Amino acid sequence: MPASESRESTLEELPQTTLLWLTGWWRIVNFGAQLLVLTLSPSTYRRENRGVVGRRLYLDTAPILPWFTVLSSLISLVVIRIVLVTSISYGLSQYALEMVVRVLVLELIPLAAAAFSALRCTIPNAADLVAMRARGRFEVMRAAGTEPLVQEVLPRVVAGVFATLTLVAVSCVVTLLLAYLSVYGFIAGGFDTYTHTVGRVFDSSVAVIFGLKVLLLSIAVAVLPIASVLYDGPRIRTRTSAEVQSLLRVFSMILVIEGVSLVGTYY
Repeated sequence: MPASESRESTLEELPQTTLLWLTGWWRIVNFGAQLLVLTLSPSTYRRENRGVVGRRLYLDTAPILPWFTVLSSLISLVVIRIVLVTSISYGLSQYALEMVVRVLVLELIPLAAAAFSALRCTIPNAADLVAMRARGRFEVMRAAGTEPLVQEVLPRVVAGVFATLTLVAVSCVVTLLLAYLSVYGFIAGGFDTYTHTVGRVFDSSVAVIFGLKVLLLSIAVAVLPIASVLYDGPRIRTRTSAEVQSLLRVFSMILVIEGVSLVGTYY
């Protein structure tokens, strides 16, 4: 096909492609709204549903928490050492601890936790749901009077949010502890100065932005993969699988959330 014809074909399909892109995102937003309603509904938390949610929370968090904690601790130690040595060599040691907290706790750990949770938890869960639907499991559940959205989808989304929040919380605490030990050692004399520095970094506005960022990241990595493979519309000339499309959407949303948080924190 000549290049001119290829360009004309692309231009002709652009409006339809844009409409399908907007429709896909609308389906995702609608799916998220349904999940929010179910999450706030008291009927969702009946005894049988609580057991399913609790099981998913354990299965999606317990296996990845130790590995991510160890990995983030090792990387944190390397970054802390680099920052300390560099700051001392330039005579800026008084800013070293603040730099460590800003780089690791505010920025790197939430991003790493969201990406790790998406790759090890939510995207595999989305693939499992697609396989279940392909085998007709959803129809069997509806015929038995059970709603798959409540029994299978919602627990996985809640577990994805919980897993990301847990990874961030545990890793941030461990990193703050490692930062203190790296700077002051095993003494309590630097605790007041340390807490003052951390408190200066996490002022009221930064703390709110950090909390919102972590919450939005956890929701994005939990909802987008499942919504992309279950409730997205058809695509024109797609060359990638639904799982790859969901991965692209997740990381695109992570970058958007991180960009907005950087603007809010430093501008």
